[in-house]
Amino acid sequence: MRAQPKASHYINGRFVDDEQGQPLEVIYPATGEVIARLHAATENIVELAIESARAAQEQWARIRPTERGRILRRAADLLYARNDEIAHLETLDTGKPVQETTVADPASAAEVIEFFGGVVAGYNGEYIDFGGPFAYTRREPLGVCVGIGAWNYPIQGAGWKSAPALAMGNAMVFKPSENTPLSTLALAEIYTEAGLPDGLFNVVQGFGDVGAALAGHPQVAKVSLTGSVPTGKKVLSLAGSQMKHATMELGGKSPLIIFDDADVENAVGGAMLANFYSTGQVCSNGTRVFVQDGIYDRFLERLTARTRKIVIGDPLDPDTQMGPLINKAQHEKVTGYIEIGKADGATLHYGGGVPQLQGFEGGFYIEPTIFTGVTDEMRIAREEIFGPVMSVLSFADEAEAIERANDTEFGLSAGVFTKDLPRAHRVIAEIKAGSCWINHYNLAPAELPFGGFKQSGVGRENSLAALAHYSQLKSVYVETGDVDSPY
Repeated sequence: MRAQPKASHYINGRFVDDEQGQPLEVIYPATGEVIARLHAATENIVELAIESARAAQEQWARIRPTERGRILRRAADLLYARNDEIAHLETLDTGKPVQETTVADPASAAEVIEFFGGVVAGYNGEYIDFGGPFAYTRREPLGVCVGIGAWNYPIQGAGWKSAPALAMGNAMVFKPSENTPLSTLALAEIYTEAGLPDGLFNVVQGFGDVGAALAGHPQVAKVSLTGSVPTGKKVLSLAGSQMKHATMELGGKSPLIIFDDADVENAVGGAMLANFYSTGQVCSNGTRVFVQDGIYDRFLERLTARTRKIVIGDPLDPDTQMGPLINKAQHEKVTGYIEIGKADGATLHYGGGVPQLQGFEGGFYIEPTIFTGVTDEMRIAREEIFGPVMSVLSFADEAEAIERANDTEFGLSAGVFTKDLPRAHRVIAEIKAGSCWINHYNLAPAELPFGGFKQSGVGRENSLAALAHYSQLKSVYVETGDVDSPY
């Protein structure tokens, strides 16, 4: 199985390579086989990408927002048209089932590109009347922006970062995760075909040193990272030391609170989406599932029955519902946390094993896992695992649920299931998290800001809020009379 791109990088509207760069092998997570060989960016590649972006950005910023939006909408149309082709590539890159990538990956990138292409022409400053004198504000682009993507949603992340950046008149240099470098190259080609001028969206591959070189480059005005909290702290520190703008979309250990008046089937469905989708490799996952005592047993019964039916297998089979983890290191991390959970006294209620699938013996598979008897201080209830490992905890009343839900350094997401809507809004208002759901989980429409509180990040992706994060505000005071000066 091969998925070899034309070259490793995409700079100034064309594929380029530098074989002096560190080798970068792309592994298909379902089998462990190498499906592509690339090279990490050298210093020369980084400089070419930055200079290409810098040279193109100034003219792009002068183009009417309506025209910029038109190009983005054409790119979205091309993504929609090639959805199945790119979904197949994304499955090879990530190991996620094609059942999932077909609806959740290139389509979500297309949605956000379409959104920003449509709204940017109406995103303007404001007019302030001083009774004669007046003032106005301008939203101006930042310049060259760097995007650093995560491996769980490669093309979606590239779309989430590039669309608002380009819509506002910026250029972007994007570094995908070294684990999933392929689909962003396909997006770069689509941007070019849609009419995006050369140099405005460049893709460079590499490891952490390439990300650091991009983030610290003196020509870069903003860095947007999706990744872990430790990585985010390093990148934010580097950006801050140079007074760069930054958006950090980081990890979480999010609570999902299920009250005893909730619809049990809906709550179970929400909990499964919050833990098992993408084999649990979602930063916003609600991995601490708090269930009120009155329905705890019924909830657990239905959760177990429905989890047993999850189909694990070939990611390219449309019937497969769960694929492998991204790589061997992540597989070892997740299985290690399962052992930690057992050692700390939690009950392994379901799963936790490594399935042996014929033809996929080299894949990084793991069963969906449910722990009960979990206490708040256990590591599996406090640390981000990034795998299909759910902790089910019980609670007595609303006040207890809120207090325990907030007992974490993270604050990315939270969810509440209840038929009592006043209580739902009241509880969500008390939860210290940035992206929340009532009676659902893990939806991220383009129109809604996405991001976290506390250690889970800075800034927001998507919505008009993202346009604010990819622009700077200029205030202009206009005097219409004489200058009153004491001198």
